[in-house]
Amino acid sequence: MTDPPFHLRPATSGDAEGCAFVHRTAWVETYSELLPARHWERDTLSRRTESWRRRLDGGAAVTVAESAGRIIGFAMTTPARTIGAHEPVREVELSSLYVLTAHHGTGAGQALLDAVLRPDTPAQLWVLEENPRARRFYERNGFTADGARCVEESLSLTEVRHVR
Repeated sequence: MTDPPFHLRPATSGDAEGCAFVHRTAWVETYSELLPARHWERDTLSRRTESWRRRLDGGAAVTVAESAGRIIGFAMTTPARTIGAHEPVREVELSSLYVLTAHHGTGAGQALLDAVLRPDTPAQLWVLEENPRARRFYERNGFTADGARCVEESLSLTEVRHVR
């Protein structure tokens, strides 16, 4: 048996740039056709890096996947949030899971999900309705859409809640 092409570890405050790069790049790879060009003028790598620096310096528990010394993905859970008019239906929320497209199919996404959320843990997550690949991934992991929908007004995108 060969080792996976990545390893998982807890993020440290020094990982802000790597997490920001993955976060923004994954958005570009996944949502560039869905968002207007003006979005990318505001959504810069430097803004994402500052946001990640605050998050990690504030103690956020984030797990990163690393390959060849570079962060290729990350995941985190948080207490479940109210989104729009929808109160949480679970205590825990998968709030982020991103893997660079070049590393899809390596098992990094599954490993990250399993690391931050045991397969038998009831949880909720919000995912873009227009992201069928992610929705299929979550459905393979026992999540189902429960009918809750919320339009992210600033982006004109619809998110749907999945629960297990």
